[in-house]
Amino acid sequence: MRVEGKLFAWGCAFYFLIAAIYGFWSKDETGIVLLIFTGSLAFLIAFFVLHTSKRVYPRPEDRKDALQDEADIDYGFYSPHSWWPLPVAACAAIVCFGLVFAAWIVVAGAALLMLSLIGFVFEYYRGDHAH
Repeated sequence: MRVEGKLFAWGCAFYFLIAAIYGFWSKDETGIVLLIFTGSLAFLIAFFVLHTSKRVYPRPEDRKDALQDEADIDYGFYSPHSWWPLPVAACAAIVCFGLVFAAWIVVAGAALLMLSLIGFVFEYYRGDHAH
């Protein structure tokens, strides 16, 4: 977890540096505040991860003497042939467009999103790949 913590710590330093440079050149308060908030959020994550890494046993990814066989084998199940993420993303985009243009588009997009989510969740309960 130390690598992840250091990554966010470097991100924190980067965002604060960019906020200072941006504030010096542009004199725009909104951009400075947003960059400071981004750096603060990166600091929160870096602090939590680095603090947690001191209290837990080091993972194989954190040790230099670890072997590849020590890593976790099961990372979960990911469907390599599923087409359902495409309609889910399209329907989510329709809902977002509806928030901009009209409320009836949100309702239609939400209905289509529910149907596509049902298809996505229950993909392995029917058809050729049923378990």
